[in-house]
Amino acid sequence: MKTMIAGLALAASIFALPAFAADTANIWVRADGSNFMPRIVDAFNKAHENQIKLDIIPNAEIIPKYGAAAAGGTAPDALSLDLIYTPAFSAAGQLEDITDWAKSLPYFASLSPAHVKTGTYKGRIYGLPFSADSSVLIWNKKLFKQAGLDPEKGPTNWAEIEADAEKVNALGGDIKGFYFSGNCGGCNIFTFTPLIWASGGDILSEDGSKATLDSPQLRGAIDLYRSMVKKDLVPAGAQTDTGSNFFAAFAAGNIGITPSGAFAIGALNTQYPNVDYGVTFLPGKDGGWSSFAGGDNFVVTKGTKKLAVVKEFLDFAYSLEGQTILAKYGSLPVRGDIAKEALKDLDPRYQIAAEAMAKGRTPYTVVFNDLINSANGPWTQMVNEVFFGDDVDGAISNAQETMQSIIDQAPQK
Repeated sequence: MKTMIAGLALAASIFALPAFAADTANIWVRADGSNFMPRIVDAFNKAHENQIKLDIIPNAEIIPKYGAAAAGGTAPDALSLDLIYTPAFSAAGQLEDITDWAKSLPYFASLSPAHVKTGTYKGRIYGLPFSADSSVLIWNKKLFKQAGLDPEKGPTNWAEIEADAEKVNALGGDIKGFYFSGNCGGCNIFTFTPLIWASGGDILSEDGSKATLDSPQLRGAIDLYRSMVKKDLVPAGAQTDTGSNFFAAFAAGNIGITPSGAFAIGALNTQYPNVDYGVTFLPGKDGGWSSFAGGDNFVVTKGTKKLAVVKEFLDFAYSLEGQTILAKYGSLPVRGDIAKEALKDLDPRYQIAAEAMAKGRTPYTVVFNDLINSANGPWTQMVNEVFFGDDVDGAISNAQETMQSIIDQAPQK
């Protein structure tokens, strides 16, 4: 009798067990995502049995730290990775091939194309869009009005940028017409390159195998900046600015026009509410526009045993609730089909930034850091020399040669 009772108790305890045990996946994000990422993780954890453990890594540390962890077998299950580095980690064999899963998503065609492109290596998908930013042109409405310009109309071509900047500059004092960070490779790939793209040029071939710096579009955009520098429309400090004043210069309220990012909308609204500003697209020489699509791809570490949890989290991030949380706390939506709905309760200027991102571009290369971001790289050295130096032809030629040499020594798409 005791044996039968014990057996019944055991059976009851077995059937009382849940169908599956909840699992936890570890995800890393760079510090740039420290506003929105904890919030979307918290929302996911509250609504799901499976959980996410989030680690926020300093911007400068996340790339080398993830590379070392992946090589040593201690990497997180997934990572919110700056999209420009996705090709390099894909080429290194450290990411999970998620092609079939990605293409099975009913909204796959609506995901940010620039993110998907950088997440693709040799025809396979290793990264999907997660967070997004875009480059835009912003102008100070108060200064425009004081200068006799229409405060509600931003520049739509290069000639208008320079003409509007001249009129604002004529106000005198500490007011200047235009600002850019002249010694920052990352800043200028983000805000200067779209001027070239919008005019029909590029700095790299579509597959990243060729440097294409020596073009009339690049030279034209350089001439625009050089002309504004020569006319003293740009503060002298721009020449040595490595990015520290990329946003701060405009926020001070004495700059007429500056190229910036969608992040500036939230930062201006919350930290500098007295600055009245407009947002428009970065134009081509004769019109049209383009944008650099920045942000992060969501990548999965090769061999993770938590793939089901990771997929569940990304499904939540792609839902309207997830996209709305991301938008509210600093990321543009990456699903174009629901972007307007996700942004509907926010500042309408975000809609312009979202449109820019959806049609934005990102250079594709497995050696982005060596080419573009490195302080000693060819792009950073070239932009400072061509904007402020005396030998434009020599600077372009040297950068073209060095970039091609770096590309030729790297694995190709």
